[in-house]
Amino acid sequence: MEEHPEAQNDPEKINYLALGDSYTIGESVEQLQNFPHLLVDLLSKNGLGVNPPRIIARTGWTTGELITAIENSGLSGKFDFVTLLIGVNNQYRGQSQETYKKEFRQLLQVALNYASGNKEHVFVVSIPDWGVTPFARSAGRDQEKIGKEIDAFNAIGKQEAEALGISFTDITPGSRLAASDLGLIASDGLHPSAKMYKEWVEALAPDVLKILK
Repeated sequence: MEEHPEAQNDPEKINYLALGDSYTIGESVEQLQNFPHLLVDLLSKNGLGVNPPRIIARTGWTTGELITAIENSGLSGKFDFVTLLIGVNNQYRGQSQETYKKEFRQLLQVALNYASGNKEHVFVVSIPDWGVTPFARSAGRDQEKIGKEIDAFNAIGKQEAEALGISFTDITPGSRLAASDLGLIASDGLHPSAKMYKEWVEALAPDVLKILK
């Protein structure tokens, strides 16, 4: 799914762009329960006027597919802040860390461009660990191997973000609590529930508020 809000944005409000995959659109939860919408809701409760998030994301996308989708979207203009969460499908498909590093670096530049070059207005969110989910267990996946690979991809993302002075929010440890708390997993047994997305927002929001207020 790629979201194209039809409502005209209020020019007096903050504009937010969210880039990613299933973890950004909120596969298997209601749209208003995905993390970009929950983030807007929390920011609004803290006194900020924010337009509905502009989301470019689809379940299954890798870094390369996200790059292509952005190029094909024709999206122009600038945003007050941008979030980026991408990479789980690179790991899932067995793509190389070298490819991820190159394409993630490119996506950081894209995000910076949409944020008018302001590094403080770009926010990277780490990749959650799907290896602890019922889906992974039922499929006989190697939980330890998945976890180590997710950690390796996140290490690259953190290094690349911090090299540019961009915020990196690590939600991965919290995602691993789903091994014992099924309330953190959506009904499909794989993707996060609204409860987990709420925890991501609570981790991310302080940094966003500090910049925008």
